Amino acid sequence: MRRRYQFELIQIIRNYFQGQGFLDVLTPPAVENPGMEVHIHPFQLYSVHQTKLKPLYLHTSPEFCMKELLAGDEDFNKIFTLSYCFRDEPDSPIHRSQFLMLEWYRKQERYESIMQDVEGLIGYVIEEGEKRNFPLKIKKPQMIKKTMQELFLEVLQIDILNYLDVDSITKLLKNYPDVPVPDIKLEWDDYFFLLYLNKIEPKLTQYPVLMITEFPAPLSALSTLKESDSRVCERFEVYIDGIELCNCFNELTDAQEQRKRFESQNELKQKLYHYQLPEPKRFYQTMVQGYPPSAGIALGVERLLHSLFEIENPFFD
Repeated sequence: MRRRYQFELIQIIRNYFQGQGFLDVLTPPAVENPGMEVHIHPFQLYSVHQTKLKPLYLHTSPEFCMKELLAGDEDFNKIFTLSYCFRDEPDSPIHRSQFLMLEWYRKQERYESIMQDVEGLIGYVIEEGEKRNFPLKIKKPQMIKKTMQELFLEVLQIDILNYLDVDSITKLLKNYPDVPVPDIKLEWDDYFFLLYLNKIEPKLTQYPVLMITEFPAPLSALSTLKESDSRVCERFEVYIDGIELCNCFNELTDAQEQRKRFESQNELKQKLYHYQLPEPKRFYQTMVQGYPPSAGIALGVERLLHSLFEIENPFFD
């Protein structure tokens, strides 16, 4: 029997953002482009009446539609949504093909403001859970902040920012024979994550709550590069007891650079997975009309509740 508090926690999250002056928005789950990340795979919709695939997908994130709201109306400054997203991935204890995503944006603000939001949200959820005598796993812990460079220096005694090309990082990986490197040529980020997932991430369990900032520039995705050091991008992730909770970008606003990155990602998807996605034409229009400086983040709700409370499977499959 599912307990009432699992659903009360969802309302607690909404209460936090509404108390901070955010507007609760909805975005359509069926879209022309579900998201351009190379290693995230969408579900395409099938028409029973026409017995064929439709040119629509279930979104992997509400990002594109939320950015359209930010760009199209000056009244949308702080927005959030909490709803289901869909990704064609194998199920695991921390992965499901349909899952609850919390995503929020601040217009005309930088990602440092989102850092404060994350700390505030975690603290608020814990405090409200304590008031209701929910079964907490952890008390309110201090958030530790480290750059990706600092983590690699601490764990492996190497400066990862000295290995920002394919040749150098492949040579570096030869020093770690226990890291399973395939015999085919990969992209830089694939080599990085082989090293990171095998050598760095297992060590993150020692930090109750850890914020990792300043990712290497090749992992910039939709984030800006740091003005004072272009080797890193303005992006952070938060881990609770070694489980990745959320991913934040100081958002890229350059329409031409955005298109360039998307085209590169689509080519890589074709190379690795033998399919491509349609152009995100509507999102390109949003960028061209002038997407404002902003910061945004996506947070896995079930991961948050599983990490903070004694909940094995927070919601229905």
